[in-house]
Amino acid sequence: MQSRTRSFPVIFLCTLAVLFFSSSIASSAGIPLLSNNSKWKAVHTTRKSVTKTSNKKAHVTSSSYTKSHIAVLGRAGSISGIKKRIGPTVTKTTTKRLNRKISSRSAIIIDAVSGKTLFSRNPDNQRQPASTIKVLTGMIALKSLKKSDHVSVSRKAARQPRSKVYLDRKKQYKANDLINAVLLASANDASVALAEKIAGTEKSFAKMMTLRAKLWGANKTICKTATGLTAKGQKSTARDLATIFRHAMNDPEFSRRMKRVKARTSEGKLLRNHNKALWQVKGTLGGKTGYTNAARQTYVGKFKRGKDEIIVAIMGSETMWTDIKRLVRYGFNKKVALSNEMDAMGEAIELVAEL
Repeated sequence: MQSRTRSFPVIFLCTLAVLFFSSSIASSAGIPLLSNNSKWKAVHTTRKSVTKTSNKKAHVTSSSYTKSHIAVLGRAGSISGIKKRIGPTVTKTTTKRLNRKISSRSAIIIDAVSGKTLFSRNPDNQRQPASTIKVLTGMIALKSLKKSDHVSVSRKAARQPRSKVYLDRKKQYKANDLINAVLLASANDASVALAEKIAGTEKSFAKMMTLRAKLWGANKTICKTATGLTAKGQKSTARDLATIFRHAMNDPEFSRRMKRVKARTSEGKLLRNHNKALWQVKGTLGGKTGYTNAARQTYVGKFKRGKDEIIVAIMGSETMWTDIKRLVRYGFNKKVALSNEMDAMGEAIELVAEL
């Protein structure tokens, strides 16, 4: 029993020696490494000069061997790009959690470039759009009027409820100022004044709005007012709002105005943008808010982070800004997840091709 106890340390030391000797042989034999750093060195380190012995047989120095002749699995840098793109995982669980946390009755996130849907909740349910429909009002005015055109104010326009910029019936205003008042300050009086200038009556202008929406593929949108104020038969959907805004933001002049936090009129009046996302949500390019008792809170906006661009639209919300932040975060996480999947597929295809 004592002899076994004494021999145990000897056996243990012998085992360690064998393991150490084996590992040194394995490293010198060029066992493939997965180290990304080794991959970099394997590709970018130039081979050192080969010295000749007295019998003129070439040999490689140990430093040259380790840097230039290490066997590497895969190609250098083939994992680095994907490592950099790793983001929060988007799963069915995270999607369900988002559905539970947002108050919006209808919501949608689409890819701003392809139009592909990234998330949706009742996206085709028709509801009152409130002031988000002023996207059409502003866009039609931009295409129909010159900036310097003068616009009169009717009694109907002046009597519009808030939001408004309190236009004076005795004055005429430049179309440029009124368009900014509509898109930034969501002015109802400016909306009606522009509508009457372009089409003669607000009713006729609303028909132009409906036609423009349909031409852009928003087939479930019916406009009855230039303001978005609650009206019988007036309706839109979250999908339609996203589609309308996606097309509108492709117009350089429209998108330039939508990203402005504030603007001054020709008379010096300060117009402030109602879109708080411009200073609260990273990557906001522009957006339009809306609210009525019937519609509740509505919103449509475009966001960009890196190369990714998304559009978010919500209707019937009680916690608009919180909903928007959650939807934007989810949308960009989803874009990263989809990009990672595509990168992985590309790597797999290349690997099969090499085999």
